[in-house]
Amino acid sequence: MSDLLHYAIDVALHLDRHLNDWAGAMGPWLYLLLFAVIFCETGLVVTPFLPGDSLLFAVGALAATEGSPLSLPLIGLLLFAAAVAGDAVNYSIGYRVGPRVFTEGSRLFKREHLVRTQRFYEKHGGKTIVIARFVPIIRTFAPFVAGIGRMRYPRFALFNVTGGFGWVAAFLLLGYTFGNLPIVKKYFQLVVVGIVAVSLIPILVEYLKARAEARARRSADPPKPPVPQA
Repeated sequence: MSDLLHYAIDVALHLDRHLNDWAGAMGPWLYLLLFAVIFCETGLVVTPFLPGDSLLFAVGALAATEGSPLSLPLIGLLLFAAAVAGDAVNYSIGYRVGPRVFTEGSRLFKREHLVRTQRFYEKHGGKTIVIARFVPIIRTFAPFVAGIGRMRYPRFALFNVTGGFGWVAAFLLLGYTFGNLPIVKKYFQLVVVGIVAVSLIPILVEYLKARAEARARRSADPPKPPVPQA
């Protein structure tokens, strides 16, 4: 188990090197592997740990190398399809399975949480789905929650396609443009960590904002009158 974990960490930090090895060993089957990874990372709530941003960046860098086995337009179209299909499946799972756990007598899944989620997505759903594409972990759960909240599918599909295109295109082109710079190749593992860190900034901002709002509400509440002594 420890060997498997060590290998997974090594793959995450040295995706460029491993992609080159896989390209030589798998040939055209590499397209299928990359499609599967992006599809599962976005489409299954149990696999949010799979690489997303860093994988797209590394794929773009590999496509830019001389004699690369990957065609940038083809892999871009394929991974865009994987991202959109993954979110669509995730939404469908949430839509069909999610509401069943929100029963009247459930202590863990309360119906008011479902109603609150539905209202939130009706008001902020588009922005949430698009921005979530660029935030690890969150992008795996956002379509699932949208399905649970019963967001109208045409509305979800519009933002799914928009966010999927922007996400795939942005990181593929970043990798294609900068991935083969000598300094980037030398410190690729730091670049991967940096990509993840930058992607997590929206979560940190929202957390700090929520804490500030909670403190403001507490300070605005009038002090409770003292309880009279008997």
